Amino acid sequence: MAGQQSQSIQTLLEAEKEAAKVVQQARQYRVQRLKDARSEAAKEIEAYKKTKEAEFKAFEASHAGNTQAAQVTVDKETEGKQVEIRAQYSQHKDEVVRKLLDRVVLVKPELHRNLTKVDA
Repeated sequence: MAGQQSQSIQTLLEAEKEAAKVVQQARQYRVQRLKDARSEAAKEIEAYKKTKEAEFKAFEASHAGNTQAAQVTVDKETEGKQVEIRAQYSQHKDEVVRKLLDRVVLVKPELHRNLTKVDA
């Protein structure tokens, strides 16, 4: 009976060692899967980032041309308005100077409207 108990204990110890090996292999497998998943996720993120950067560069390039065209249009409009303002200045400059000189030179002395006559 002692031999049978010893053999049963030996069998249990071997089973426990085998179970510990299985648990250790399961842990290693889980750790390896996590590492693989992280590296795969990093690759996907990098690929997604490159795709979005390429889309942004394309968007930026397509709209940069529109910006330059808009800038040229604005420059032309500004130049046209400046020419118009200069023409109006040249046309009305003499009249404005004459009106200013008339106001300065031709003074009409008048009493202030709030001035009242004081009887002394």
